[in-house]
Amino acid sequence: MMFADPLSTLRQHQRGLLETVRCCPADDISRQFHPDLSPLGWHLGHCVFTESYWLREVVIGLEKISDEQKGLYIPELSVKALRGAALPPHEQLCAWAAQTQEQNLAYFAELLAARSTAPLMQDSYLLFFLCQHYAQHIETAKYVLTQRHLKTEAAFKVSVPLTAAALRQDYHALPSGTYRIGAGDRLRHYDNECPGFCVELPAYQIGKTAISNAEFLGFMTAGGYRTAKYWSEAAWQWCRDNNITRPQHWRRDQAGHYYGTDAQGPFALEADKPVSGLSLHEANAVATWARARLPHEYEWESAKKTGLLEDSAQVWEWCHNPFHPYPGFAAFPYEGYSLPWFDQLHFSLRGGSPCTLPIIQRASFRNFYQPDKRHFPAGLRLASP
Repeated sequence: MMFADPLSTLRQHQRGLLETVRCCPADDISRQFHPDLSPLGWHLGHCVFTESYWLREVVIGLEKISDEQKGLYIPELSVKALRGAALPPHEQLCAWAAQTQEQNLAYFAELLAARSTAPLMQDSYLLFFLCQHYAQHIETAKYVLTQRHLKTEAAFKVSVPLTAAALRQDYHALPSGTYRIGAGDRLRHYDNECPGFCVELPAYQIGKTAISNAEFLGFMTAGGYRTAKYWSEAAWQWCRDNNITRPQHWRRDQAGHYYGTDAQGPFALEADKPVSGLSLHEANAVATWARARLPHEYEWESAKKTGLLEDSAQVWEWCHNPFHPYPGFAAFPYEGYSLPWFDQLHFSLRGGSPCTLPIIQRASFRNFYQPDKRHFPAGLRLASP
């Protein structure tokens, strides 16, 4: 999705993240509610630091960002578990963020008015890059808030219990042929989406919908978490070692009925909504139980671009393939965004979630996580054969 006024979009995203942190209790912005998630305040500081670094230090050459800020807000230089203790107090952090964001907007306005020839300002590239960066951290901030709610015992009562349902096994059929993958415009997409290329795919089928809450409960009641044959050896070991018996976002009320939790707190699970909070291990187990498989991300993207996956922004959907560089990949604007994760240990996800902002809701956008991660709204869609 393209935006006619990237400066206004950046302002909107800046304020969205700032207000999320500003409205959070002061003691909670520095707390780490999940080992895979940085404290809420760190996400704000990191985004403001990132825009200041690229704008002020790289493009304008106005100032050198302090080593103290680099040591805290550059992920590779900052131990996640220690980030909370190093954050400024709540009021100080928010005041600095608000002032710096406004100054940066003014700098950007000047650059645009002067028709800057800086490479990163070509076709407003840096503005779009930062808008997308903010969007990803706004989404992650919602994951943090979800974990915050999960750490609080909720007196939630389910009024209409979720009941198990049989698999729908309803597929779209795509013929064998040549399909276009990725994107050709490096100025509007991340480096791992580029360059676009063509791939030959055999005929395949892909689920019309993602696996629902009711269908997943069917997997659970059929003994899915207790049956080793549905799991790879490593996945079964992970399941046993961590006592995994339900999606990460599910809890039980006093009567034993399941309910969900998101950034707003506990909620009733709707039978037809996609299940969320699954690892790749669980997604593969469900696919095996269903006598199906997960799609390759090329199959997913081809189906999306063909117009067959209209409901694809409800949950991030695991694909079976590792995250990898496309033919002719070139890191841009720096090596650290994608390159370190082409390690065969991270796997691709496609789609989006209710937390995903429009600027990154596109068919070619690639998410990626390790197979045991389940702290975010991830589910699955089946494929066959």
